[in-house]
Amino acid sequence: MLLVVDVGNTNTVIGVYAGEQLMHDWRIRTVVNHTVDEYGMLIYNLYRSSQIASHEIKDIIVSCVVPPMLNIIVPLCEKYFNIQPLIVGPGIKTGMPILYDNPKEVGADRIVNAVAAFEKHKRDLIVVDFGTATTFDYVNKRGEYLGGCIAPGVMIASEALFERAARLPRVELGKPKNAIAKDTVSSMQAGIMFGYAGLVDGLVERIAFEAKAQPLVVATGGLAELIAPETKSIAVVDNMLTLEGLRIIYHRNTPRHPGVKGA
Repeated sequence: MLLVVDVGNTNTVIGVYAGEQLMHDWRIRTVVNHTVDEYGMLIYNLYRSSQIASHEIKDIIVSCVVPPMLNIIVPLCEKYFNIQPLIVGPGIKTGMPILYDNPKEVGADRIVNAVAAFEKHKRDLIVVDFGTATTFDYVNKRGEYLGGCIAPGVMIASEALFERAARLPRVELGKPKNAIAKDTVSSMQAGIMFGYAGLVDGLVERIAFEAKAQPLVVATGGLAELIAPETKSIAVVDNMLTLEGLRIIYHRNTPRHPGVKGA
């Protein structure tokens, strides 16, 4: 089995693959000050509850946008699985040309998402990832990553309202009934939800105009299912896109040096 790990700024998503089939997946909080053993026991309990034994994990691939977390994840893999993980980064084979001024600047999660989306749809597309930041990435019909844009994430905007406006409460995100809302909470929900739907549609339209294309728009991330129905542009929601991209990139880099230490 293959263990895939996507470390984001807010959450870490973990999946276990048997061949091409995703057997289990979990989402936990990214906590930089946790120890190796704290994370190790948390992950151990997750796959133990799913009746997976550590010796069944034959290799591990990791994408990470929080560099200090690699000081936890890599020793965790070595200690609890006796495996040196494959890290998505410069030098790894993605099968996708990265036409960015400095390819090293592109977040690993953005590349992984782009690889998975193009492999699935085989056409020009825009990937919208609703994470801590909301990212937009364009891949042309030749499967080349051309770049994209980054906006503040939905939760960042919501928290900013609460923290910077004295009389505004912290609200849970939910689908508002109307843009002309009749109370403060509904007004904030409407502004956030409809506002971000408009942001998505506007940026998608701008990217498509610049690319002179009509790309498929694929959304992923924790809030994709909530926001996508309010947009005009998102055609596909795929919450497992990043995990699938990690699996694809792993197989594009095998056979590689055996992951088991001492093998």
